[in-house]
Amino acid sequence: MVNVTYDPTSESLQYHETQDGPVAGVYNPGDIAWTLASTALVWIMIPGVGFFYSGLLRRKNALSMIYLSMMTLAVVSFQWFFWGFSLAFSETGNAYIGDLKYFGLKGVLQLPSIGSPRIPSIVFCVYQLMFAAITPMIAIGAVAERGRLGPLLVFVFVWNPIACWTWNSNGWSFVLGGLDFAGGTPVHISSGTAALAISIYLGKRRGYGTERLAYKPHNTSYVILGTVFLWFGWFGFNGGSALAANLRAAQACIVTNLAASVGGLTWMFWDYRLERKWSAVGFCSGAIAGLVAITPGSGFVGAPAAVLFGVMAGTICNFATQLKFLFHYDDCLDIFASHAIGGIVGNVLTGLFAQSSVAYFDGITVISGGWLDHHYVQLGYQVADSVAGLSYSFVMTTIILWVMHFIPGLRLRLSNEEAEIIGIDDAEMGEFAYDYVGIDAELGTGGSGATETFSAYQGGMTTREPEHVASKTGGSSTENAEK
Repeated sequence: MVNVTYDPTSESLQYHETQDGPVAGVYNPGDIAWTLASTALVWIMIPGVGFFYSGLLRRKNALSMIYLSMMTLAVVSFQWFFWGFSLAFSETGNAYIGDLKYFGLKGVLQLPSIGSPRIPSIVFCVYQLMFAAITPMIAIGAVAERGRLGPLLVFVFVWNPIACWTWNSNGWSFVLGGLDFAGGTPVHISSGTAALAISIYLGKRRGYGTERLAYKPHNTSYVILGTVFLWFGWFGFNGGSALAANLRAAQACIVTNLAASVGGLTWMFWDYRLERKWSAVGFCSGAIAGLVAITPGSGFVGAPAAVLFGVMAGTICNFATQLKFLFHYDDCLDIFASHAIGGIVGNVLTGLFAQSSVAYFDGITVISGGWLDHHYVQLGYQVADSVAGLSYSFVMTTIILWVMHFIPGLRLRLSNEEAEIIGIDDAEMGEFAYDYVGIDAELGTGGSGATETFSAYQGGMTTREPEHVASKTGGSSTENAEK
């Protein structure tokens, strides 16, 4: 039986440890409503990532990214029920990972949550589920155009984020004093670095370094649509992390929108200097970078600092897209540059500009602040958290990938070149993003099968992709054209 009663005087829900026992906790319906609304906002971000990635790729691989967004949500929803929530948020865990106290969500209902005593555990659980789902979705974009879809079901299930470090009261970063309001390390650094590990493991796509991969996004409208979903949902991502409907949540929404706006403009201006064109993809890339950077600091910094977050993210992440050319790895969606580097930028700037006065907007949180409050050691905490998250994610992702590599049926890389040529949508799904026209009709060939596709490709005939060749002197990083 659920030992919760309603108090009409305070308009709150009261939790009792026993049916006739004293009040052990008070839940605010407004806080519960805001957290549940934020859950829906973060949910819409997951297909948003799928549409964003889909638009940046070639037409023959467009559907696979949208499919992966929904597949990831489904797999993680089961994993979160099975053991994910317990491994992240059980109070009896250690400094690095939880235990199985809440296995199968046993006991997760009316008890006060580990995140806030003002909402029940079940509300906190479903809200954090959305963070757990979007994190691997960001990472597995790295399989684009050359990865098998089936093994990703297993990868997503066993790849577990590091939320315990940051948001569990026993986590080492939490105890140390690291400041991460909404997921700079658990979400963005971990997923961005995992994408780097996946890119290195999979190797380069066919045609890497040639004009064939210097294509423009096949559907810029999808890129903008994905950005709209992400920007919209980020109000719940950051604002909802207050776990209450208060001034701190409002402040988080203000700085989130501001950093995204400035980040988008900054990236677009940097791209304009190269081709003298106003790039929608560049603006969207910068907006995402700004949103990533403000994530860890959204509950700790003021609006003026948010402008700097946007400028620095739009600049540093833009130039970080060149790392893939410098180190010769094929991160075709620039996930490492946008999320890992953007997360590090956000963590460092949070160490500089966090203010105790902003954190206290909720009337509860007390911190020492960052450099603005003369708490200089905070920067060290932020750097330690960033380096640990990056290192752990890269090493563990690489280990998981290579273990799967030697298990029959779980190797992630496409086994034949012909499947890469005809596209993931056809080879792995047998479905297409826009139509069901046979590939032979598109190729203008009389035969069928991947062999003729390969011959047509080699012979220079029309492929299922139009020749959208990007200038090698500029354009947005996500256009895959080396600047």
